[in-house]
Amino acid sequence: MSGTIRTDGGRGRLGSVLSGLVVAVGCVLFLGGFAWGAVLYQPYTVPSDSMTPTLAVGSKVLAQRIDGDEVRRGDIVVFKDPLWGDMPMVKRVVGIGGDTVACCDADGRLTVNGKAVEETYLRPGAPASGQEFSATVPEGSLFLLGDERHNSLDSRVHLQEAGQGSVPRSAVTARVDAIAWPMDGVLARPAGFAALPGGVSQPGPVKLLFYAIVFGCVLILAGAAYGPLAQRLGGRSRRETARETVGT
Repeated sequence: MSGTIRTDGGRGRLGSVLSGLVVAVGCVLFLGGFAWGAVLYQPYTVPSDSMTPTLAVGSKVLAQRIDGDEVRRGDIVVFKDPLWGDMPMVKRVVGIGGDTVACCDADGRLTVNGKAVEETYLRPGAPASGQEFSATVPEGSLFLLGDERHNSLDSRVHLQEAGQGSVPRSAVTARVDAIAWPMDGVLARPAGFAALPGGVSQPGPVKLLFYAIVFGCVLILAGAAYGPLAQRLGGRSRRETARETVGT
């Protein structure tokens, strides 16, 4: 009599329990990742080319739901403001309350409080703005520009309005964290703003969610495959044993 206790399907009882546990853990990771992602992130389709080359028109992005107080310079945010048409828009934050944002210096760069900012996400060789401007951002507000500086309708268009083109932090609903389609991955935080007071924001947990979903899927498939595989191997073992018995 074999020392291993087997089920009717030829699988070890311990293996059957472990495979069920693997599937259960996989389901928790897979479904939990999707559920957590739905709470933290909102999908958004970029409606125009004002953020090229960073975000192409029609790109599908994942924007983390955040409070406006969490926004830092360099963030790409989704916001809605009545003076801008009261519809969701996506732009990059280049100035926060108290900043003086101006363009351009002798090298065609944007300056924040007199400090030049290297904006590596802009098209090579192009100045940081096609028009010169200077604006002081009110406290609790944000100054926003598109990465395509020559056709973006952004804070520069609203310079003559109250707040010199700034929008309140409360207008922000989310921060773009990753490009879902085409699959370009997590957006890097721009180093050009890192040396300014407050630094730059940290990426959200989108990578962690992605790995949880993928790993959960792998566990589900592995656990589900154990039964048929064990049954097939068990059947092969029994046939070999029968042939040996007949030969004896």
